Amino acid sequence: MKTERRSVIKRLFASMVGLLGANAVLRAESKSATKETFNITKQDNVPLFSGSTKYNGLVFVAGKGAHFDGDIKAHTDHVLKELEAELKKAGSSMEKVLKVNVYLADLGDYKAMNEVYQGRFGSKPPVRTTVATYGGVPGDSLVEMDCIAYV
Repeated sequence: MKTERRSVIKRLFASMVGLLGANAVLRAESKSATKETFNITKQDNVPLFSGSTKYNGLVFVAGKGAHFDGDIKAHTDHVLKELEAELKKAGSSMEKVLKVNVYLADLGDYKAMNEVYQGRFGSKPPVRTTVATYGGVPGDSLVEMDCIAYV
């Protein structure tokens, strides 16, 4: 009798947990995230890419470059300001950046780029990948960066 009662209680508990789990899935689906895009660039009047996309609490910022004459420090400063502006438009900030990709036209600029980059993301900087590109960065920029942040 005792083991039979335990078996019934276990089955009842398991079914309740299953219902709670299913309910959580249904609630998550009912709050379906919508994709928001900002600063859409067009080519031949057809959307090509967005400056940033916000989805499910994350912000994905497209690569930003510096398309003017200047050295790596000026380009890095400009690119970081562009990232910051894009993040603000999407409701985020530099302190909420989780991941940055840095693309350098010349790996020899790594140290100077770091001098400008350092401290721009607050006291808890994001993870980062830095690579030198073969053939340069589009638009003759010395550096390009993209990032992922949360809202």
